Amino acid sequence: MIQRAFPFLPSLKWLCVLVPMAMAIGSASAFFLWSLDALTRVRFDRPWLLWFLPLAGLAVGWLYQRHGKSSDGGNNLLIDEIHQPAAGVPRRMAPLILLGTLVTHLFGGSAGREGTAVQMGGSIAAGFARFFRINAAGVRILLMAGVAAGFGSVFGTPIAGAVFALEVLVIGRMQYDALIPCFIASLVADYTCSAWGIGHTHYHVEVASGGMEKDVILLGKVLLAAIAFGLAGTLFAWCSHRLGAAFKKHIPRPELRPVAGGLMVIALFWISGTPDYLGLGVLGNRPDAITLPAMFTSADIPATAWLWKLVFTVVTLSAGFKGGEVTPLFFIGVALGNAIAHAMGAPIDLFAALGMVAIFAAATNTPLASTLLGMELFGAGNGLYLATACLVAYRFSGNQGIYTAQRPGTPKFHPLERDK
Repeated sequence: MIQRAFPFLPSLKWLCVLVPMAMAIGSASAFFLWSLDALTRVRFDRPWLLWFLPLAGLAVGWLYQRHGKSSDGGNNLLIDEIHQPAAGVPRRMAPLILLGTLVTHLFGGSAGREGTAVQMGGSIAAGFARFFRINAAGVRILLMAGVAAGFGSVFGTPIAGAVFALEVLVIGRMQYDALIPCFIASLVADYTCSAWGIGHTHYHVEVASGGMEKDVILLGKVLLAAIAFGLAGTLFAWCSHRLGAAFKKHIPRPELRPVAGGLMVIALFWISGTPDYLGLGVLGNRPDAITLPAMFTSADIPATAWLWKLVFTVVTLSAGFKGGEVTPLFFIGVALGNAIAHAMGAPIDLFAALGMVAIFAAATNTPLASTLLGMELFGAGNGLYLATACLVAYRFSGNQGIYTAQRPGTPKFHPLERDK
């Protein structure tokens, strides 16, 4: 009777849950980003911290083994819980992933930040669901909104954050039932993170123009580059799964895997001869450092920079260190785009931007979210090229991305067949 008289009440109830939840997630992201920046600068001032990476990995591995329980499932646990709620997302996931990621970055592990923000978002959302005693269907929506809020706030891209939470669950299919909650949560979380005074990295990409003939030639170069981005995303996912399986096979004790991984990262540092492939890859400790922003303008980036970062990151994360894959994927894509631009005589800033979002589309199987991510970060002026790169890279990537819990949906390519 009351609901018939006041049809807006269900929406109002959802807002009363979504808004404070998103504000909590946005605040958590703000603290995480501030801490990550501060600890990265500490590592720059104390490069000897890298030598303690194996011991730091042992501590994080022991912590997760002793107290983590299902939290070690990470993003895949969230995806599984959204598909089919089981034991639930533990409250401890948020503090554990935050601490584990900060330790990884402080001591030089090559990892990202998306996984941390998404897992904090999912854990906080699960806590709100328990507090308000929301039913199973509502928990599913709230978890998706938590993923959207975490992603949108950590990158400052609320639209891409909302679509990512809808698109990442099933390959080739969107989950539209949670569209509005995801958008509201992502937007509120992003505003909250910004309100704390946290800024995001800004990139300037010139709008490519030059007449019909030049546009067609440039589009052809974009298509070729997109295939390379798709294959690179597949290579990253394949190497991550294979090396992760090798660590589990040869080192049965989980807390010892990061020790071996830490030693391998130190060896890679000595072989490469540079600290630029450690950590997040956004900040640099010297003017000529290889960083994400620098690769949009610099013509002096080594052609193998993308491969080095791929190896550093695969070793770090496969061994059990905590963090995300996305920012390292951005680095890999930008470095590869920079190299391809030099080889093809194409605009460096444009191809760096294309590589950044296209390799993300390939590795996560989220071409629409990646296209929107590119438009939010670089503007819509190059929307045609961004969309082309993301869609083609997605098509030329493998059937399994970095998230093993993704469900198969629509095939990436339907062969033409005659009606019988």
